[in-house]
Order: sequence, then C-alpha cells, then structure tokens
Amino acid sequence: MCGICGVVYEERDRPVSGKLIEAMANQILHRGPDQGGYYVRGPVGLGSRRLSIIDLDHGQQPIHNEDRSVWVVFNGELYNYRELTQALTHRGHKFYTATDTEVLVHAYEEFGDEFLEHLNGMFAFALWDERQQRLVIGRDRIGIKPLYYALHDNALIFGSELKTILTYPGFPRSVDLVSLNEYLSFEYVPTPRSLFQGIAKLPPGHALSYQDGQLKLWQYWDINLARSENIKPKPTAEYAAELLDVLRESVRKEMVSDVPVGVLLSGGVDSSAIAALMAELSPNPVKSFSIRFDDPSFDESSYARQVAHHLQTEHYELTLTPQLTQDLVPKLGHILDEPLGDSSIIPTFLLSQFTRHHVKVALGGDGGDELFAGYSTLQAHRLVEYYERLLPSPIRHRLIPWCVDRLPVSFDNISFDFKVRRFIAGRGIPVLMRHHQWLGSFAVAQKRQLLQPWTQLQEKDTYQVAFEHQQRSQAQDAINQLLYCDMKLYLEGNILPKVDRASMANSLEVRVPLLNHTLVDYVAQMPHGLKLKGLTTKYILRQSLRHHLPPAILRRGKKGFNMPVAKWLVGPLRPLVEEMLSPARLRDAGFFDPDYVQRLWQEHCQGQRDHRKLLWTLLMFELWRDRWMP
Repeated sequence: MCGICGVVYEERDRPVSGKLIEAMANQILHRGPDQGGYYVRGPVGLGSRRLSIIDLDHGQQPIHNEDRSVWVVFNGELYNYRELTQALTHRGHKFYTATDTEVLVHAYEEFGDEFLEHLNGMFAFALWDERQQRLVIGRDRIGIKPLYYALHDNALIFGSELKTILTYPGFPRSVDLVSLNEYLSFEYVPTPRSLFQGIAKLPPGHALSYQDGQLKLWQYWDINLARSENIKPKPTAEYAAELLDVLRESVRKEMVSDVPVGVLLSGGVDSSAIAALMAELSPNPVKSFSIRFDDPSFDESSYARQVAHHLQTEHYELTLTPQLTQDLVPKLGHILDEPLGDSSIIPTFLLSQFTRHHVKVALGGDGGDELFAGYSTLQAHRLVEYYERLLPSPIRHRLIPWCVDRLPVSFDNISFDFKVRRFIAGRGIPVLMRHHQWLGSFAVAQKRQLLQPWTQLQEKDTYQVAFEHQQRSQAQDAINQLLYCDMKLYLEGNILPKVDRASMANSLEVRVPLLNHTLVDYVAQMPHGLKLKGLTTKYILRQSLRHHLPPAILRRGKKGFNMPVAKWLVGPLRPLVEEMLSPARLRDAGFFDPDYVQRLWQEHCQGQRDHRKLLWTLLMFELWRDRWMP
C-alpha cells in the first residue's frame, strides 16, 4: 500500500523539478512511511511513498521493466500477482523483484492498455512509457483506492490525495459551486468532481492517458446488474453454496501478505462473514479488532465479542471516549482534504489507529450493504408503497404529519422520531431523490434557506449525477437501479474514501474482500429478490453463512457505525461548533446564511429538533475550509 503523485508537462523540453515531486510525496508520507521513491526525467516526474506489504526488502518504487523504458508507481495490492508473474515469465519477461508492482510494467508491455483487464485487486497507478512519452493512470474497478488529477499550467498533475495537487506552485484554490451543492445534500462530492474547481477524481473502472498535451479517458469495466433480470433463477440453496465458495476464495486471495493480517470486526453480518472465513483459512488464531461506545444505544461491542468467542479469535477492543473525539475532530480538516459529512470517520480512524499497533494489514466488511441490499432505506422504499396505497389521503397528508411534528426529540442512535421524520420527509418525491435524501443531509428546500443567493444553482444540479448513473445502469428494475447508484455514489463517494483516509492516515492497509471483482461479478447476476426478500436484507448472504455464524448474528438488522453526534455537538464539541459556525465567520466566508445556521443550532441545543446531520455536515465543511482555503 502506498501513495503516489506526479507531474507531466505538455512540452517535452520542459523539465520537472525533483524537489517539487518530493514535496508532493511528502504530503502523503502517512500513506507510505517505509520508503520514498522518485523518477524524474525531462517532462515527467513520478513520486511514491511506500507501505511495504509484499517483498519487504526489494519492492522499492518506482519499478521499471528490463530496459528501463517503462516506469510505474503504484498504490494498492494485486491479489493475482503470483499467477500473472508466472504467466508473464513464461512469455519471456524477466522480473527483478517479487513484488506485485512489477507485474504492471510487464503486463503493459505484453497487453498494452488492455492489461488492466487482467488485474485483480485494489489499486491506483501511474505508468510512464518513455518511448512514446505517454503517461497512463488507472484506478481499480470499484474505486477502493483514490486518484485525483488536474490539467493546469500545460501539465497533468495527479496524486492519491488532493493535497498533493495543491502543493503545485500557484495552483488556484476555489470552491466548485456544483460540488458544494452536491456535498450539502449527499455529505460527499460524487465522482468525477471534487470540491476544488479544476481537480477531478478518476472514476472507478477507468484509465486515462496523457500524451503531447492530449488527454484520453476510457472505461474498462462496469458492474452489470441488468443480467440478473433476464436469467432463469436457480434454487436458493444452490446460490447460497456457490456464494460461500466465491466469498471464501475472495478472502483467501486478500489474506496474501508478507506481514500479519487482522480483521476489523463490528459484529455485523458483513465483517463477521469475513472473520469467519479468515478463521477457517488461517492456521493460526485471527487477530480481530473492534470498538466500544459508552453510550449503549450506539454500542455494538457485545456482538463483536460474541463473534470473536464463537470463532476463537485473538480479540482486541478499544473504548471510544468523548475525549478521544474531542481531540480528533479539529484535525479532520487536514486528514480529509475534501470534506466528508459521515461522522463514522471518527470511530474508523480511531479503530485504524488502534489496529495499527498490532498489525499492518486488516480485512474489513465494507461493500456488503451495496452488494446484498443491506441498507434500511431499501426497506423504507417498500414501506412507502404500503403507506401510500393503504392509508387514506387525509391521514397521510394531515394527521400523521401533525403527529410526527409533536414527537419528543431523542438524541439516541437512529431514534424513533429521527426515523419517522426522515421517512415522512421522503414521501411524495421521485424514488432516486428520496433514496439520497434519506441517506444524505440537506434537502433542496433546506438549501434554499442555507445558501446565499450567489451560490444557489438549479435544483436539478444536485441530483443530476444520480439520474445519470440510473441511466447508465442498464437495469429496468428500481431496486437494481438503486443498488447500482449505491455502488457508484454512496460506496465510492463516502464509504471507501472514509476507510481509505482513516486507515492510511495511520499507515494501515485495509482490504475489502466483499468488493473483490470476482465476487462482485458473481453477485451482480443474482436476482435481487435473493438480496432483499420482502423486508429481509442480505437474505442470500445470511443463508450462505448459516453454518459459520451464531443465529443471533445472522438475524441482526443494519445498525451502522454511527456516532453520538447529536449529544456531542452540545457536549464536548460545543466550543468548536460555536467557533466554526459563528455568525461572523460564516458572514465573512459568504457561503451560508448565518441566521439560518444559528436557528438550526439553537433548535438543536434546546432539544426542539435533531439537526445532527445538518450541523455535522456544516462543521466538516468549515473545518475543511479553515485548513485548505486561502
């Protein structure tokens, strides 16, 4: 696992500064504290920071081919590198290391741009072809590893994190208003935009070439859920058995390492499945890591301990205290060089920090909700259908909203009033908008009150990216369309960046076997009725694990890695909130209406409304702006 960066100038006689590449790489030292490496020659400069996992002694980057005409820097892991090394060796290629990175240069020589289709892993890379004076950058199929790029100063500038590009001298820093609107609603900025105008994210399953100042972008993979709509279904037991085999193979591949590997165990179905198969495959007890909350409504640690006891793992547990949060939150603006409104970045960061004291690599259960229809929003969509069909209009439009408006406010984890208010707010609007409004933060009407007039865009601009993904999905069924959008938006824009930043800030590599593309391809052709059966989420996954996990774990519903944000905002974080969201500060920045923000804050402090998501989204933006904007 590493971090990468680089610059390629359009003019072939314009040399890149080695000091610039080193400065860019030093911005991501946390991603690779073991070694720094650089290739600087004429108009190109490549930088790498390495966290050594495979071939600890000889895998220093950049890596080159036999005649040093092809160079690469690489962030990630290739799980099929041994098979590819063997195949390429048989074709006459000579390897000088035992690292997975070297596979890239030889595969590029052998297959050209199609070499990406042969890779199984999580990765972002930059490859320089000296003969053609051509740069190729690429990203894994799902988007597990990040890669940003910008065209500026007659150059292509790229890096694993935004902060590498911002290191380029004189790079302009201005907020992209479409991205700001998207962030406020989604709680993240969907690909391909970033919050900085002029900097883009390379989409998952895509590659990009830069040659003589010309940029070419192409897609080499996409998930196809439409296949599941036109196949003859097999017996459920057959699907369950096949799924278990494919999942077991994904876990086996991703356990390959030259350093110890652990598992992040929440006690939910997904992470428990990974832990169970690791325990089955490992000759030694697996090290498992979980986090405990003082607040019982947020605490899942008893489930993690139950799974650990059942699997006989070597279990470690961290207690999350308000003091740990109070110390971490002010630093999030630097850790997240693009704001993220998901408060679970806090336990993810602290658990990664804790885990890194024991292992260098950990497997996690991310991706299960998107693959197997695990989110409660999908259940809620079905409940809305019953709600609209069975209840008379006067009850739906007058009585129930009147009752909901008078519910007592609770700051507990996903409290009843919190769920009911969001449910009612989502009815009567298109399914795709409703889905993301339930998952996200500010609704369109709320943004009209929040944003100053000069920042407001047309309503369609917020959810346009979701409708575009809906069209690309090729699926006809609404559930499949939502699952596709979850893969392209919530997973790639929120979950994966959160895990990447939290883990790599602590020099911990986190792998996600549920997102190995062989498993993703297999699950994609399953009928969605095996994923969401009635109101039962992850039905087929639960069936496949019946002999591996306790029944109480398999019966568990989705809870999520949530934080007591509502309580902490008015508790230990109150001084920070009042400073960052002060009227004077907001008025000086000019993005938000100070009076509206103060109303949100006062209603929350007085317990009149639970505005945890809105206030946290604003706080993360202001911490980001304080760190990165001039």
